[in-house]
Amino acid sequence: MKVEIWSDVVCPWCYIGKRRFEAALAQFEHANEVEVTWRSFELDPGAPRVQTEPQAERLATKYGVSLEQVKGMNARLIGEAKKEGLDFRLEEAIGGNTFDAHRLIHFAAESGRADAMKERLMKAYFTEGVAIGERAELMRLAVEIGLDEDRVKAMLSAEEFAEAVRADEARARAFGISGVPFFAIDERYGVSGAQPAEVILEALNQAYGESRLVAVTGDAGAGQCDDGSCAI
Repeated sequence: MKVEIWSDVVCPWCYIGKRRFEAALAQFEHANEVEVTWRSFELDPGAPRVQTEPQAERLATKYGVSLEQVKGMNARLIGEAKKEGLDFRLEEAIGGNTFDAHRLIHFAAESGRADAMKERLMKAYFTEGVAIGERAELMRLAVEIGLDEDRVKAMLSAEEFAEAVRADEARARAFGISGVPFFAIDERYGVSGAQPAEVILEALNQAYGESRLVAVTGDAGAGQCDDGSCAI
């Protein structure tokens, strides 16, 4: 069984959805038969390498709300993350372009470390206040999970895996995916948004037991980010 997950490393619901997927997979009887592939999705392809505007002010401008309202939005997200064992420190988050981060995940996949790279990038952004668009930071994080420093430096300095990222995004458009996280199971079942673990588990069981039928599982309005915006 193949599960493809479209997400962005700066998408809060994607990190929450990752934990919920992991919880579902831990309960799935055929977990050893599941191959997970991380797919690229940029919420803001035009973002600068590093966002200099503070997170709260940037969101207030984006959503057209007050700083107090942003604090409330952040508090709700932090609460949802905490339920999954995640320590979000959104006020410290330094936004930026994620194209290189996605290239790095593809690079890590060659040595079977895509999930470790994805996890490290998300933790760095949401918990440690790392500027996720800075290549020096990306290289540091890659070395932390055991990737070769010289090879990573060469990869980031060139255009390696750029086409792989673009191909993922083109495939997302072909599937009609406009928000993340999105979980595609054997190209037949789709789970949209950070659904509860039991919903994801139900989709896994259904996909495993049936050979036909395409289904979008769960509430389409569940936690999801699209076009740089996140449903709170």
